[in-house]
Amino acid sequence: MRRAQLPLSLVEVAIGTTLILGVALGFALGTPAPDRQEPQLDAYAADAATVLANDAPRHDGATRLQEVVSSPQGFERERDALERRVARILPANVLFRVETPHGTVGTPTPRRVSTGVATVPTGYGRVRITVWYA
Repeated sequence: MRRAQLPLSLVEVAIGTTLILGVALGFALGTPAPDRQEPQLDAYAADAATVLANDAPRHDGATRLQEVVSSPQGFERERDALERRVARILPANVLFRVETPHGTVGTPTPRRVSTGVATVPTGYGRVRITVWYA
């Protein structure tokens, strides 16, 4: 009984074609894009922290941040002004939360979102600014 055999060159062509198609498909589909939001969000948080750390105080203190963190009364007095100032600093599509030793302002940070964070040390404690896209 005779058996039919494929020529070796035909087998090589089939394997080569499969390999080439596999590589081309890998390039076409690629890998998932990295999450590029965090560096930009970190920059927004750092910018907001820098502006607040250099803003002139409204009442007393060396800077706006020191005025806010110097006492619970100072925080309560400046809470609304701080929230408005941070909202003006950041783009409209970015939400924020500012945490001080005496309280927080802004929106609670949601879970499972990319965030940017900046921390500013002051003479009265640390101020943490967290930002994320709305």
